[in-house]
Amino acid sequence: MKSVLLPTTVVGSYPQPVWLIDRDALGAKVPRIRAPELWRVSADQLQQSQDEGVRLAVGDMEAAGIDIVTDGEIRRESYSNYFATTLDGIDGERPGSIATRSGQQAAVPRVVGPVSRPRPVGTRDITFLRSVTTKTIKATVPGPFTMSQQAQDDYYGDARALALDLADAVNLELRELVAAGADIVQLDEPWVTARPEQAREFAIEAIDRALDGIEAVTALHLCLGYAAAVRSKPSAYPYLAELEGCTVQQISIEAAEARLDLSVLEQFPTKTMIVGVLDLADPDVDSVESIVERTRAALEWIDPERLVLAPDCGMKYLPRQTAFGKLTALAEAARVVRSEFGE
Repeated sequence: MKSVLLPTTVVGSYPQPVWLIDRDALGAKVPRIRAPELWRVSADQLQQSQDEGVRLAVGDMEAAGIDIVTDGEIRRESYSNYFATTLDGIDGERPGSIATRSGQQAAVPRVVGPVSRPRPVGTRDITFLRSVTTKTIKATVPGPFTMSQQAQDDYYGDARALALDLADAVNLELRELVAAGADIVQLDEPWVTARPEQAREFAIEAIDRALDGIEAVTALHLCLGYAAAVRSKPSAYPYLAELEGCTVQQISIEAAEARLDLSVLEQFPTKTMIVGVLDLADPDVDSVESIVERTRAALEWIDPERLVLAPDCGMKYLPRQTAFGKLTALAEAARVVRSEFGE
């Protein structure tokens, strides 16, 4: 990967085209099971259409000046169901139900046997992404702790055991994503913030197991809730500093909308921190000046060599024009701050 001071990235997602997916229905819920009814394209044309959506997303990221790109998660109905529902041990016909972070019931994968990964899930996706860009590329996969919490367990009766088997499945997937060309692999673990007590029991063990032997840059993303759904975010993570003890190299956090107390960055002396400096709750494009100020605030607590700049999470729910404008402002703000270091 080409080294650049204060590199910019997306968390993972980017707005999907309106001709590809029903964006109104997509914004109504975050599906944990498959939701094929969301797609506006017939099944026999879906992969080709998704390829075109990926080209558009990557083109926007490149035109905006983003350094580390993804495929925009264009092929996914949600960040987690794309992978979780492919696993053996999951009943795809009869889902389960759990309470969401907001307390409402939601359909989720139902575990009925030993969980394992029968086949690659995202290998073709990363191979395609690698073919359409020369930029540093990142692949994202739901983390084992989060998947263990987003399931109805009718087999293990032990959340830790389920999480560790999920970690083995994730590890196999990550190895093949790296072989397919991913420079960075990221685990999405939003539920460590939703269930911090359980996270303290076995999240780091599961995360480390998922990342064991991975020969690429490793990242871990934590979320306080999509701006499209959560209007008031806490100003601190209930589970964060503990992750200094895990093997992951980069930790991705939201900071802009929540006005996060960035002194927490001081608690991560060995990690690169990916910090959200774009407020996705703001329907307008963030000013370059506001992003510069958020970046400078982070730099009060961390060396520039260990800081990556990103949006808060949930960019897929924005209008595409707004998302592109925000990323363009992010890249320009990074250039401004780099110039202050002589870059």
